[in-house]
Amino acid sequence: MSTDQSTGAGARRSESGGTSPWAALGVLVVLALGAATRVLDKSVPVWFDGSGLARAVEFPVYAIALGLLGNAVLTATGLRDRLAGGFRTEFFIKTGLVLLGASINLKVIATAAGPAVVQGVVLISTVFLFTWWLGGRLGLDDRLRALLSAAVSICGVSAAIAAAGAVQARREQLAYSASLVIAFALPSIFVLPALASALGLSPEVAGAWIGGNIDTTAAVTAAGTIVGEDALAIATVVKVTQNALIGVVVVALTAWFAFRVERRPDAPRPGLGELWRRFPKFVLGFVAASVITTWWLTTVSAAEGKAVVGVANDLRTWFLILAFVSIGLEFRVSSLREAGWRPVAVFAGATVVNVLVALGLAVVLFSGFSA
Repeated sequence: MSTDQSTGAGARRSESGGTSPWAALGVLVVLALGAATRVLDKSVPVWFDGSGLARAVEFPVYAIALGLLGNAVLTATGLRDRLAGGFRTEFFIKTGLVLLGASINLKVIATAAGPAVVQGVVLISTVFLFTWWLGGRLGLDDRLRALLSAAVSICGVSAAIAAAGAVQARREQLAYSASLVIAFALPSIFVLPALASALGLSPEVAGAWIGGNIDTTAAVTAAGTIVGEDALAIATVVKVTQNALIGVVVVALTAWFAFRVERRPDAPRPGLGELWRRFPKFVLGFVAASVITTWWLTTVSAAEGKAVVGVANDLRTWFLILAFVSIGLEFRVSSLREAGWRPVAVFAGATVVNVLVALGLAVVLFSGFSA
């Protein structure tokens, strides 16, 4: 596969070979590496006595690393291209994000997170637009700009995955964006709680700052736990609220790329039919899963609801593991060499803005707030 092929195009080619025995073997390779990823995800914190750093390293790190290792082995043996039909990245990504919707209770957000909704909307808008602007100033490819903007402003890896589907980003760009998310999230686990203590922030303000700034759920949980239970409760609500806004951003990205970025000057203005054709339909599944879960949780006991949502979350993790393993297996390093230092500078600059804006919003919206 050449480096200029998009996620969507690569997935369509993989689907075309999906019925061959080689493709079936490719699926088995993905499943085996996915199982190994799951073992590492569960075992590494135990091996390191539950250290904060070990708990914060999320499954995308292990999945991409094992995928890259498998890529190297299969390439050396001449088997990678034959097995590529089984690397169903797009299917795994879309299914995982639909299941993400099942973990979002819209009732909780609507009734218990008024300040979190305001913070989420203002913070995402501000940081997304700044990252997009800075990426443009540094000459980044528009698709990579979209991934970095979504990742740093919303919720890290999940937002990057959703944005990749909307703008048809290359797999190398998605892997690069995910790596930056993890690299910047890990130090935040320890830096933000220390800064919150030094600044004398209340647990609620500290939690809102952590939930609005750190880009991965595991890292938010780890940092919130360091500050305390009240901070963890607020951080969790803020992060879930931002997760719920993924669909809105994906709709906006789809429209922007259809009407502005990819529209030729001599082409007619795209109509609603063209917008619908380009729109990633899995986002509707994401929204539907959220709505259905919200309704269903009102009909069952809290314990039953928690158990079923836990199963959905586990399935989501499995599908996203398989997606990142597939990304590693299909990875080509040439695109990253071309990208150079500029994406790192964009992400770093956007992170600084995110830290400052999230702190200001947390102080304004959550001072005096009771968890």
